[in-house]
Amino acid sequence: MLLSEGSVPGALAGAALRDRSADGRLALDGRWTADQAPTVEAAAARIAAAGRAGPVAVDLSGIERLDTLGAWVLERTRAEIEQAGSALTYLGARPEHHILLGEVRLREPDAPPPRRHGPVVGLLDATGRRTVQGGHEFVTALAFLGELIAACGRVALRPGTFRGNALINQIQQVALNGTPIIVLISFLVGGIVAQQGIFQLQRFGAQTFVVNLIGLLILREMGVLLTSIMVAGRSGSAITAEIGSMRMREEVDALRVMGLDPVEILIVPRVLALMIGLPMLTLIGDLAALAGGGLTAMLYGGLTLDQFLVRLQAAVGVHHVMVGLIKAPFMALTIGVIATIEGFAVEGSAESLGRHVTASVVKSIFMVIVLDGLFAVFFAAIDF
Repeated sequence: MLLSEGSVPGALAGAALRDRSADGRLALDGRWTADQAPTVEAAAARIAAAGRAGPVAVDLSGIERLDTLGAWVLERTRAEIEQAGSALTYLGARPEHHILLGEVRLREPDAPPPRRHGPVVGLLDATGRRTVQGGHEFVTALAFLGELIAACGRVALRPGTFRGNALINQIQQVALNGTPIIVLISFLVGGIVAQQGIFQLQRFGAQTFVVNLIGLLILREMGVLLTSIMVAGRSGSAITAEIGSMRMREEVDALRVMGLDPVEILIVPRVLALMIGLPMLTLIGDLAALAGGGLTAMLYGGLTLDQFLVRLQAAVGVHHVMVGLIKAPFMALTIGVIATIEGFAVEGSAESLGRHVTASVVKSIFMVIVLDGLFAVFFAAIDF
C-alpha cells in the first residue's frame, strides 16, 4: 500500500507519514505531539491500515518531537496491528524515544478473577492446590537433600577445604548458647508432667508409678521432641534469617561469582552443627526434665531421692535413652534442610524475609512432630 505525504492534513507543519516503497519502510516526520492530535490520529490510522496488509517497519528518525500523546498513539497502533496477527517494528528511534515508548507501552489486560465457587467446591479446590503445592515442596526438599549429600561427599574427599572454624562456631551457637533455655524449659515441663501424673495416680494409690511415667515419656518422646521444637524456633529461624539476609544483599551470588559453592560454605557447617548439637541438647534436656520430675515427685508424691532413683533405674533402660538419641540427628537434618530452603527462597524485601522465617519455623515444627510419630510407630513395631 502506497502512502503519500500530501494525503495527511498539515503534513508540512505537523505530523507526517511518508512511504519509502524502495525499502518498504514508513517514515514519520514532523511533530508527533498533543497540538497535532488530528494529524497524528490520521497518520496512525494509515499505519494501522498498512499493518493489516502485512508487517510494517516504521522509521522514527525524522520525528522532530515526540510527546506522551504521540508515543501512546504509536503504541496503541502497534497493539492493534499485533492483535490483527501482524507486526510493527520501530526503526531509527532515538534513546529518548525508546524510553518514552517503553513507558507508555500498552500492558496486557489483567486476567479476569477466577469464578467463585460454592463452599464445598472452594474447600476441595483449596485442598487440591495445597496438596499439589506440598508435593512440589517435598520434591524440592528431596532435591536439596541430594545436593547437600553431594556437597558433604565433596568435602569428605577434600577435607582441606572444609571450614572447621565455621563448624565450631555453629556448634557454639546451636548447642552451647542454647543450653540454658533448653535446661529451663525441660526442667519446667518435667515438673509439670510429674505433678499432673501424681494428681491422677493418687486416686488409685499408685503415685509411685509417676517415676515410670516421666522416665519413659521424657526419654523416649518428650525430651527429644521438646528440644527439637526449641531448636527449630531458635536455631532454625536464625539460619533462615542469616541466609535470607545474605540473599537480599546478594552475598550468595557473590560466592558463586568467586567460584565457591554456597552449599559447602554456608549449609554444610550449619547442618552438621545441628546434627551434632541436637543429640547433646537432647541428653541435657532429658536430665533436666528428670530432675524437674524428681523434685516434683519428692514434693508432691512423698518420694525420697533414693526411692526415685531406684524406681527410675528399674523402669528405664539404656535402650530407652537410645530411642531419643537416635531420633535427634534425623530431626536436626529435617530442621536444617527446611531452614536453608526457606532461606534461599527469600526475595529482596523485609516482608519476604519475615514470611519465610515464619514458614521455616512452622514447617520445621510440623515435620518434627510427624517424624516423631513415624519413629514411635517404627520402634513399637520392632519392640525396641
